[in-house]
Amino acid sequence: MDTSSDRSAAPAILGRPSELARIGALLDSAHGGAEHVLVLTGEPGVGKSTLVEWAAAEGDARGLRVLRVRGSEGESGLALSGLHQLLRPLLSGLDALPESQRQALRCAFGLSSGPEAPVNTLHLCVGVVTLLTEAAARQPLLLLVDDVQWLDLGSLDILAFVARRLDGEPAVMLLASREEGVPARFDRDFPHLVAGPLDRADAGLLLDALPNSPTGRARSQVLQEAAGNPLALIELSRALAKRSGDPGGGQSLTGSTLNGQTLSGQTLPLTRRLENLFAADLPELPEETRSALLLVAASGSAQLADIVKAARGEDVIGALLPAEKVGLLRMESGQVLLRHPLVRSAVYQAASFAERRAAHLALAEALADEPDRRAWHLAAAAPGEDEEVAEALASSAERSRGRGGHAAAAAALERSAELTADPATRSRRLLGAAQSAMFAGHPQWVGEITARVQGLTDDPALRAEAQLMEGWALGVTLRHQEALTALLSVGESMATVAPPLALSALATGATSVYNSGDPFYRTEMRRIYGLIDEQGNLPGHAWVQATVGAMTERQQAHEAFRQALAVMSQDSLSDLTVLGGTAWILDETEEATRILGRTMDILRRVGTAGTNATIAQALAFAHTESGAWASALTCAEDAYWMAAEAGVENVTLGSLVLQATIGAFRGDHQASCARADDALCGIDLRKSRSLQVRYRYALGMAHVVEGDHESAYEELRSTFSRDYVPVPVHYHASVYYLADLAAAAVRVGRIDDARVVLDATVRGLGPDRSPRVHAVVERATALLSEPDAAEEHFLAAVADPAAAGWAFEHALTQLDFGEWLRRRRRTAEARPRLQHALETFRRLDARPWLERAAAELRVAGASVPAAVDTAPTADLTAQELQIAELAAQGLTNRDIASRLYLSPRTVGYHLHKIFPKLGIKTRAQLRDALSTPTSRRADVD
Repeated sequence: MDTSSDRSAAPAILGRPSELARIGALLDSAHGGAEHVLVLTGEPGVGKSTLVEWAAAEGDARGLRVLRVRGSEGESGLALSGLHQLLRPLLSGLDALPESQRQALRCAFGLSSGPEAPVNTLHLCVGVVTLLTEAAARQPLLLLVDDVQWLDLGSLDILAFVARRLDGEPAVMLLASREEGVPARFDRDFPHLVAGPLDRADAGLLLDALPNSPTGRARSQVLQEAAGNPLALIELSRALAKRSGDPGGGQSLTGSTLNGQTLSGQTLPLTRRLENLFAADLPELPEETRSALLLVAASGSAQLADIVKAARGEDVIGALLPAEKVGLLRMESGQVLLRHPLVRSAVYQAASFAERRAAHLALAEALADEPDRRAWHLAAAAPGEDEEVAEALASSAERSRGRGGHAAAAAALERSAELTADPATRSRRLLGAAQSAMFAGHPQWVGEITARVQGLTDDPALRAEAQLMEGWALGVTLRHQEALTALLSVGESMATVAPPLALSALATGATSVYNSGDPFYRTEMRRIYGLIDEQGNLPGHAWVQATVGAMTERQQAHEAFRQALAVMSQDSLSDLTVLGGTAWILDETEEATRILGRTMDILRRVGTAGTNATIAQALAFAHTESGAWASALTCAEDAYWMAAEAGVENVTLGSLVLQATIGAFRGDHQASCARADDALCGIDLRKSRSLQVRYRYALGMAHVVEGDHESAYEELRSTFSRDYVPVPVHYHASVYYLADLAAAAVRVGRIDDARVVLDATVRGLGPDRSPRVHAVVERATALLSEPDAAEEHFLAAVADPAAAGWAFEHALTQLDFGEWLRRRRRTAEARPRLQHALETFRRLDARPWLERAAAELRVAGASVPAAVDTAPTADLTAQELQIAELAAQGLTNRDIASRLYLSPRTVGYHLHKIFPKLGIKTRAQLRDALSTPTSRRADVD
């Protein structure tokens, strides 16, 4: 496509060649390209909106359909207001969506004619993706999102969901935000384009293009004051021209004042200075114009109808004409469009509180049929505590929560609490706000809200609830010690007063106990747990017992798990969450996969992002251990995105380490470990021993693949202490690395040191070990034993059929055993074991170990091709493999889309890429193409 400037309908822009080229490349991607999302950042006035306007015109010229939304500070608390603005042109296509998606969108936007029903968040997100991709199939889309920093959080969540699913679609997204206001969902992992200040030459050209271009000394001062900011260049020149009465008069800025501030040498930040410049136009406008402008600024909406209604019969359109003439706004298509967002701030700040209050009350009266917007205007007008307004906001929060707008509910309840006089009621509303913020996945916000409860009430139960949520917020980061200080305190203080609350605090803290790995907190958890006499919450009991005693009191913890499993509700989110984690920590991996999979299904509908991320990571661990690496990578990637959105630092880092580990297993160790290194740079891993030892393990296995066994041994050895009697750095995770430590020790002659570690660790384990731990210990013992004593331990490691459930570890044992047999010239016995290992490595696409097994088989006299074929799916991405597996099972594109939260068109796009990679042409050939000498069933969800 020809994108030359003479063919473009976009306005000319000075001094932005690199920015325009980058945005132009983004627009090209709508017709096929790699980059589908771009975040444009810069300080206020730098020209972001001008670039967005250029993109709109250029996109239209290139045949793209442009959908736009602009964030509004006044509507940032209204659930999904931004999303509704973006999708309004497409809502006529709702009837073509599947029923579940159509209903979710109708309820979310208040379009349903029946009684309001809770919005299924998952169906809402997928419905938005489907609506957009179906529209993109008819005409490529350009999604423009300006002033992202003022979008409501619910809209941001869904836009982030959409942004991650534009790959392969004829659609692109450009978002513009102030540098300091980029939302967490977009501040990393999407490419950024920074619009910086103009250089002096381009700034001069811009001044030359102005009708009021200053000259002489004034020109130099404008250039100096504006510092390359285009809006400042324009507005300073306008202000100077107004003061001199002569556009080219050359009057100096020295000593000039505006709203009490000097234009030269002033210390106000740029944003405030620009507000002052815009406010300079206001005193000369008629009073009725200033009143109408205040209604526009207070409304937070661009809808002219709202302003007309609030004006109560006055000629508001006529009143706004003088403001339009001086360029503060323009009226078109039923909207009032301010020249810049700072105009709103200038108008609003220039008014007295009494004037602002009158405007908000007029708007509240005009919006009587929109109770949510009305409540916020009443709140803005409230001079102090007002229970009637507080109740209106609380009701708005309840409606938002019912529509899945947890962030909007939290904002409404937080403001409601500020307007509430009764301390107990205020505390309960703040706790409700914290809970909604938790469901929305904003731990920092939860911490800020709960901190305020402590100073409001002396009620121990309310304070304990606040402390519990504060502990949750801290626990999803790396601040495990602070989390446990809060949660263990609640557990101990409530142990006899409110046992269910105490157990809930301990169950919440158990995750931090595990991640921290600090023995002090595990001991404290065990002590406080002994004080609680509460029999009802069996899953909570099982989770706490498993966390503190998985390796030392497994029989007791396992019995508690089985009792809880017998009464577990398949629809109880809390039961499923804690029992999924319990199953995983007790090496009930198959059960963990089932329970955690069910948990994720429910969590996706509820939309609790922080919890989603934690469970998705646990499911990724279970898949990795069972040999379902494709599914593990998909879950780890999902966990990473959800954690990045929610600020769940422990998961963002952990998911990267897990991806690096699987990358090492598959031979892609350098890129994987480099990514993990970048993520963990500057992080104090001592605060999270679980993360620390997993990271060391990933590096150790990468060194094994490189053939650097000395470095591999050092990394693996660091997962155990250097004490005279070494202990696992992490009481649970380190144990599983014993056999790999032993294998590295044999390669570098460190057998004696590794034996000390093994013996000390085994002495610390309880008598009842899981089949997995038993197999790991026996493999390690075999590798470190004298040659004549090794066989019995190898046989013990593979004797239990259950050990095969941990596919990679079992294959490594078979490989080690096969090598041991082959070296003793027992080749007939060695070949079946080596063949088993080879087939497992091929299925997993564990290329380094596949090549090693193949080499051993050849030496053992078996016929193996010189170049061993890897799995036929080796070239597929994790998502492509998942789609191929589901399609091979007979699922339609629509079924697969529903399962994977994509649009049917996206599924079709991926299948179009999958077929040539597998060398097939029809869907019917998928099952055979995916087959390997061993069944792939272990790698299917």
